[in-house]
Amino acid sequence: MRLLVLCTHNSARSQMAEGWLRHWAREMGVDLEVHSAGTEKTFVKEEAKRVMAEVGIDLTGHFSKTLFELPDPWNFHLVLTVCDAAKEACPAYPAKTEKRHVSFPDPSGKPLEEWRRVRDALGRMARYLVENLKVGRIPTDEGLEEAAR
Repeated sequence: MRLLVLCTHNSARSQMAEGWLRHWAREMGVDLEVHSAGTEKTFVKEEAKRVMAEVGIDLTGHFSKTLFELPDPWNFHLVLTVCDAAKEACPAYPAKTEKRHVSFPDPSGKPLEEWRRVRDALGRMARYLVENLKVGRIPTDEGLEEAAR
């Protein structure tokens, strides 16, 4: 299964979600190819790298990219948006795919404690998503939102 996480800049939330999804897929033995992208390209924020390193997930090799820089960008089974701006842009995604959305607050410019709160919520949501994918289900937006709390 191929999964795409979309956000606005591919600099924080989508990068952390990608890291978590890969982590949980590996932990649970789920064959999941995970990519992230932004509607605009910037850079991966140092705070994202730092808070993910605190939980043992290394984002140092990650870089910000747009959808068009991904391999086979129109062939994803699931597209997950993690910010409202990306959700608004996502309906333009022409491929036939499942779409899910959970909005996470942007921690940019905030203290590291806010980065950790967003990181942990993304981790809970990612775990729930991979648990469901493992048994052949794609959870609802509401289920993903509940898991993130």
